[in-house]
Amino acid sequence: MAIQEICTVAGCTGIAPGLFEMVLEAPGIAQAAKPGQFVHLACGEGNLLRRPISVCTAQGAALRLVFQVKGVGTEWLSARRAGDRIDVLGPLGHGFDLTATGDRPVLIGGGIGVPPMLYAMQAAKAAGAQPSAILGFRSRGMVILEDEFQAAGTAYIATDDGSYGVHGFVSDVLRDHIGEFTSVCACGPKPMLRALAQIAGEAGLPCQVSMEERMGCGIGACLVCACELKLKDGGEGVRYGHVCKDGPVFDAKEVVW
Repeated sequence: MAIQEICTVAGCTGIAPGLFEMVLEAPGIAQAAKPGQFVHLACGEGNLLRRPISVCTAQGAALRLVFQVKGVGTEWLSARRAGDRIDVLGPLGHGFDLTATGDRPVLIGGGIGVPPMLYAMQAAKAAGAQPSAILGFRSRGMVILEDEFQAAGTAYIATDDGSYGVHGFVSDVLRDHIGEFTSVCACGPKPMLRALAQIAGEAGLPCQVSMEERMGCGIGACLVCACELKLKDGGEGVRYGHVCKDGPVFDAKEVVW
């Protein structure tokens, strides 16, 4: 069940161009959060809609978020400083089912889809698995959290321009190493997820994907984040799910790509 907390900002710092890391004192939410879930933040009195941000890590009373400045709401968030207070609702949505990933899962993130995969990788390691990560960025200057991923297992870095790590996409790295893994969990843009789901499907590996959609309410009451899913009985046609309530994590076989 989601909790509404007025949380104190412990710190907010820039970690890459346009990317910020915020740590909140959120004891109730942090204790309840699972990998793959998100929180909904109120961004000042002038911004009506809350902003959804994935949980990067949660430990003790500390909730860590990494977000990209895209508009007035996230710009307001980036200006918060230690001691400021923020209205936070969470944890929301369904996260990754790490009981179904086997002993060698690969956690894949692209861009701002990278931060939530850190929590999933740490949780997989804590459960006794030997996880790996594949992380995709535009360039060297946008690489974040690498040391923490490496501390939790093996991490491969790919950059679009080849300035760091593998020159290419996360899908290229997955294809080259697919035999090393027992499952795939991923978060990022839909074209990336589609490519990863196809590779995993061809290899017979279970694949969970965290979908990125615009959200309004965050609790399934509006239709902003509706996504097309296959019928549960396998028949023709589609059904609609809410990314905020039914997801954001789905079995890749459910999604209409």
